[in-house]
Amino acid sequence: QVQLVESGGGSVQPGGSLKLSCTASGTIVSVSAMGWYRQAPGKERELAAIITRADDANPATDIADSVKGRFTISRDTAKNTVYLQINSLKPEGTAVYYCNAKVAHRGSWPVTENYWGQGTQVTVSS
Repeated sequence: QVQLVESGGGSVQPGGSLKLSCTASGTIVSVSAMGWYRQAPGKERELAAIITRADDANPATDIADSVKGRFTISRDTAKNTVYLQINSLKPEGTAVYYCNAKVAHRGSWPVTENYWGQGTQVTVSS
C-alpha cells in the first residue's frame, strides 16, 4: 500500500556533495517520521538522520554524531518527501543509503507501519 522511491545517489570524489530524495506514495493517511539509514560494505545498517515533527517550519531532527555538521535532513510534508543533503563526503561514506518512513495508510490506520526504500548507492572515491 506504500512505496518509497529514492533518487540522487552516485559516485563523487572526497569532499564532494550529493542530495538524496525519497518520496512516499500510496494510500497514505499520515507519515509520522522519515529518515535515512546507511549500510557500508560488511557493516550493519545504521541511522544517518531522521526527521520527526510534521511542522516543516520547525522540524525535529536527529543526526548521527558521525555525520553531524555534514549531513542535513529536510522534509516536504505536502509531498511526503524527505531529503538528505550530504556535504564533505569521505570515503567511509561509501554505502547504500536507505529511506525509511513510519506510515499509517488506509489499511492500517491508526496503526503506523515501517517502510523501507530499495536503497541508493553512494560511492566516494578519488
